[in-house]
Amino acid sequence: MNLPVAILAGGLATRLRPITAKIPKALVSVAGKPFLARQLDLLHEQGIHEVVVCVGHLGEMVQAALPDGTPWGMKLRYVFDGPQLLGTGGALRQALPYLGAAFFVLYGDSYLPTNYQAVAASFANSGKAGLMTVYRNEGRWDTSNVVYRSRQIIAYDKRQRVPDMRYIDYGLGVLTPGAFAGLEQAVPLDLTVIYQKLIVTGELAGYEVQERFFEIGSPAGLAELEDLLA
Repeated sequence: MNLPVAILAGGLATRLRPITAKIPKALVSVAGKPFLARQLDLLHEQGIHEVVVCVGHLGEMVQAALPDGTPWGMKLRYVFDGPQLLGTGGALRQALPYLGAAFFVLYGDSYLPTNYQAVAASFANSGKAGLMTVYRNEGRWDTSNVVYRSRQIIAYDKRQRVPDMRYIDYGLGVLTPGAFAGLEQAVPLDLTVIYQKLIVTGELAGYEVQERFFEIGSPAGLAELEDLLA
């Protein structure tokens, strides 16, 4: 099951300033390459053939630096927020015409070395409108935010956390256009709202990955990924 990937790269990257004062997070150098290029390297290794990058702040710089997917043998497209930042969910909704019947969604600061095809197969078998990958974090790498039991996602919240939250949103999901049904058209829209709606309606599958995640959302995370990829 070869799904396209939507990369959410429209944020302001305030935690990485001053590095991101003049460049977007997608172009931050990681072991000698722009981070988006590192993500595309990984996706290519995973057999991905089509990527849609959702960009907002300084998005034109990203497109100018990596204009197409030729170096990876993939189709690469950019979808811009426009004059108003749409949020992670709003950016995805705007990109739906280019994403088909189902697609991966990946945060623009996440480096996730897991088996994407196994995730896609689990989603296909679930028959649900969406899937969230989770990792048994136990508060180690970041603050846990998911209650996951018996292969079911019971709760997900980044703000109101409870002791049962031993897992974390790994940063890789699968969605269908149906996941957006019933949501107001107001923007900005956060991806969290979409996931929470799917939990309430019983339409969110869960998949536990064993590989830990890496990210460049903070200076410490950036330094750690530099060490990994150097």
